[in-house]
Amino acid sequence: MFTGIIKKTGIIKKINKRAGKVHFTINAGNYINKSKIGDSIACDGVCLTIIKINKDNFIVELMPETLRLTKFINYKAGEKINLELGIKIGDRIDGHFVMGHVDGIGLVKKIIKKGKYKEIIIKVPKNIIRYLSYKGSVSVNGVSLTISGAGADWFKASLISHTLKETNLSELKAGSKVNIEVDMIARYLEKLLK
Repeated sequence: MFTGIIKKTGIIKKINKRAGKVHFTINAGNYINKSKIGDSIACDGVCLTIIKINKDNFIVELMPETLRLTKFINYKAGEKINLELGIKIGDRIDGHFVMGHVDGIGLVKKIIKKGKYKEIIIKVPKNIIRYLSYKGSVSVNGVSLTISGAGADWFKASLISHTLKETNLSELKAGSKVNIEVDMIARYLEKLLK
């Protein structure tokens, strides 16, 4: 489990596709120096398992389901990726509970500059929009954001200067794809009400 508060960005150094498997080698500097094989790490909001560590790099394996539901299918070496290690019992919890189970892909429709911050409007599939509400939480590329507006197939979030500085959301433009995870409370409430 994660909080959506990004502590580090990494760079995808290498993508290996072999025998139906996809592996990302990601450079994270000393961010992973206390990690071990088998630990969970959120990569652009997707919970993945570290399968190998080599100095400042770690390797993760992507399953077909992960590739189907995320924007990872389009990634290339050299891209910046948001990273967050799993939370520990007793840690401070900022942001919101993020499972790392991406619900789908959103499409950036518009970015509006407002001084030192930006507003971002993202179109999402109809099966996702029903979980998003004004002032609710959403994870975009693993970043915990508050929804500042929503319509029939879109939502809006405001990005403060700190978020723009510390995450890859600063690189988004109209037409960019993003990983979306809805707030888990909304998802479970719907199931309980049925």
